Parts: sequence; structure tokens; C-alpha cells
Amino acid sequence: MDMEFLQSLDVQLLVGGAVALLAILFGAAFLFSSKKPKGCLDPENFKEFKLVKRAQLSHNVAKFTFALPAPTSVLGLPIGQHISCRGKDSQGEEVIKPYTPTTLDSDVGHFELVIKMYPQGRMSHHFREMRVGDYLAVKGPKGRFRYQPGQVRAFGMIAGGSGITPMFQVARAILENPKDKTKVHLIYANVTYEDILLKEELDGLAAQYPDRFKYYYVLNQPPESWDGGVGFVSKEMIQTHCPAPAADIQILRCGPPPMNKAMAAHLEALGYAPEMQFQF
Repeated sequence: MDMEFLQSLDVQLLVGGAVALLAILFGAAFLFSSKKPKGCLDPENFKEFKLVKRAQLSHNVAKFTFALPAPTSVLGLPIGQHISCRGKDSQGEEVIKPYTPTTLDSDVGHFELVIKMYPQGRMSHHFREMRVGDYLAVKGPKGRFRYQPGQVRAFGMIAGGSGITPMFQVARAILENPKDKTKVHLIYANVTYEDILLKEELDGLAAQYPDRFKYYYVLNQPPESWDGGVGFVSKEMIQTHCPAPAADIQILRCGPPPMNKAMAAHLEALGYAPEMQFQF
């Protein structure tokens, strides 16, 4: 065999091998970089996270920011699910209560909880006593809600009080995903104007996504110059501000038990089938 041909063949094999090796390395690097980071939560065991910031939003509401192990860590909470938080009440007895963070996994290195602290609330006492540097025991994820972008054409959301947190989390995830065209219609009920949680953030979403996010505030005790809803959420409000019953919509609801019961009755009367509804 010609020596020149053999040398040429050796060079071709070497070049081919190098190209193949580079392709494997680039492929591995791409897979590694695109692989979703592992979440910090454990569904079976409580893990402790350090409180690094506490911002008082009103006389009984505060935003708690907890650090994750590293600046690039993610909590690992699926959209619409919640965590269990463990603390101690005023008698020193253990209490566990579910909460929904207002942050997403796009918010790396930390997670936030917006907590309304009730005078007689057992877990409220624990949060009221928390100071920067303290640790919160957390377990999760928890919850039945599953979401895939585009699974419905539109969501109607009916929230009361602190029931806004899962709605806000789901709405944010939808609206901040440029590939998700789902529309969101929110009815949010409270007693007074000061009780409206995450108002600045909700107003911001409406301003940023005017074609995809609509909201309607309802107050039981509104101020004098109020142009929103008054009283309790009615069937007429739902008809006006939520998508009509259809196979490709879903109504989410989260609020105090009496409100959830009343909303379930309204939705049934308006023709929303059970599969068109979900209660957090």
C-alpha cells in the first residue's frame, strides 16, 4: 500500500477522532448546562433555611427572605405547589402549616414568604418572633396542583386574603414565560384596602402584561373613593371577570373555608363542571 496514502489515512482518522471527541465534550457540556438544577427541598425531611431579611409591609404582614445553600441554588418547588413550615406557638408546642413562596426557581439563591400574622395564629406567633439570623424548618414540595404551559387557554382565579400567594406564583410563572400564551383573570377579595397583599406586584404584572393579565379587587369595607368591587364576591362578578365555562379553561380558588364554600356554590350555579375547578 502506498506510504503517502497511509499517512493521509492516519491524519484523517486523527482529525475524525478529534472532531468526534469535541462533539461528545460539547454535547456533555450542553447537557450539563441545560440540566435543571437540583432543588434544595426534601419531601420527607425538614431542612433549615436562614432568615436573611425581614421587611414589614403593614402592621400584620411581613416579607421573609430565606437564603438557600449557594447563590445559584434553587428551591425546587413546582408551580402551584407549597411547602410545610414548622415552628412553635406561644405555648412552645410544635406547629406545622403550609405556605406558598412568592418566588420562583428563576429567583436563585433565596426564597420569599409573604406572611399575614393573625393575633391568635399559632404559626403566626412563630413568624412574629423570627429575627434575621434565625432558621426556619421547611419540608416539601407538597400539593396536588400540576401545571404545564398551555394546558388551558385561560385561568380564572378567585382568591381571598393570604390565598393570593399560590395565585400570584402561578400567574408569575405563566406571564414570565414568553412561550406560554395562557391568559389569567383574577378576582381578589379582602376586607380593607390595607389588607391587599402583593398589590404592588399585582399592579406591576397588569402593567407589564396588559393583554394577558386582568384583575379585579373586591373589598368588604372599601375607602370612599373606591372603583373596585364592594362586598363579597358574587356570581355576577365571576361572570364579568372570569372566563366563561369551557373545556379549555380552569377556575382556581383559594381563600378562607367559608369563601371557598360560597365560591364552589357560585361556580356550580354558573355551569362550571368539577373538572373546570381546582381548590388549593
